[in-house]
Amino acid sequence: MPYVNVKLTKENGGLDKAQKEELARRLTDAVVAVVGRGQKTCVVVIDEVETDNYAIGGETVTNIRKKS
Repeated sequence: MPYVNVKLTKENGGLDKAQKEELARRLTDAVVAVVGRGQKTCVVVIDEVETDNYAIGGETVTNIRKKS
């Protein structure tokens, strides 16, 4: 069973329901096309992470965004 886990920073309220559904649909289609596994067995999990809980190079994304 293919399992796809997408982690995104949650900004400006995060993705809405329609965006999540489209992302899951497109990722599922890609897995089916590339891996050849059935659509019904593909699991997609979308995790939205607050920017205070996501760091790059030891610095939170919140602080990085404040600088730019």
